[in-house]
Amino acid sequence: MFLFSANEIVKKFTGHLALDKVSINVSDQSIFGLLGPNGAGKTTLIRIINQITAPDTGELYYQGRKMKPDDIYNLGYLPEERGLYKKMKVGEQALYLAQLKGLSRYDAMKRLKYWFEKFEITGWWHKKVEELSKGMQQKLQFITTVIHEPRLLIFDEPFSGFDPINTNLLKNEILDLRKNGATIIFSTHNMGSVEELCDDISLIHKSRVILEGEIHNIKKKYRTNTYMLAFKGNPDSIAKSLDIGYDIIHLKDNHDLHEIQIKINDGSNNNQLISKLLPIVEICSFNEVIPSMNDVFIQVVGGAEKSVYEEYKKVEMRGER
Repeated sequence: MFLFSANEIVKKFTGHLALDKVSINVSDQSIFGLLGPNGAGKTTLIRIINQITAPDTGELYYQGRKMKPDDIYNLGYLPEERGLYKKMKVGEQALYLAQLKGLSRYDAMKRLKYWFEKFEITGWWHKKVEELSKGMQQKLQFITTVIHEPRLLIFDEPFSGFDPINTNLLKNEILDLRKNGATIIFSTHNMGSVEELCDDISLIHKSRVILEGEIHNIKKKYRTNTYMLAFKGNPDSIAKSLDIGYDIIHLKDNHDLHEIQIKINDGSNNNQLISKLLPIVEICSFNEVIPSMNDVFIQVVGGAEKSVYEEYKKVEMRGER
């Protein structure tokens, strides 16, 4: 079941097509990665989901029906550019923002007490926001995003300004939010975080979705038939025994244990490769090298750039420019 869907969203600004029939489907109680290089259209789509701006054409759906203005109370949005009032005191501002999201003063105070104790920041209550570090402000912004317990959360670069310890703290909180029923749209340039957290992704490039699906299936689709081999024996014997259908990359040569990567190019499988190696070396480990999401991102965006360039050259050769 999809908690949220965007169907063929188009958004134009003067002289610029920001979104070109973009569609995404976000499953209930999942973490959905909204990815893309700078300028791809992610922020425009996020602003449309939050009803900050409207699409030119296309529809938004929430829980299977068209989205309504008051659905905004079911959303929580942590923007990349923080929106805190620097001169206000931390507690005063947190209480104000919680009440804006529909909480009574009593409920807001009760929930803020819980979160401030959980993040060990009760001592900040009477400090001004400008006295806090960027990471500390980010904690406050996170609390004000989740305080009304929205069903759909949108996090845009949520780990900005955090050290590794606090990044891990926030990752665990995001996973707990999903466990407790929230659905999360997660936008970041950190592909490591995408692999850790996301169930599904959509990759937007130049205003269009160019890749989408489950993380596991995407990585499987873009695997390169490359294997990591740790072995004992003579490394030169491997190069001599394998024909031109294999690419060999030496990684590490030790006295006893050697490591190489072997890419199969001739259509054979890993069992056939192992059968060639067993007579000549002692295999200690043999694992497929699965591409990271960073590898996939670079390959897909780079391929899209190449396709656009090649199409441009065809048009230029036809004299249409």
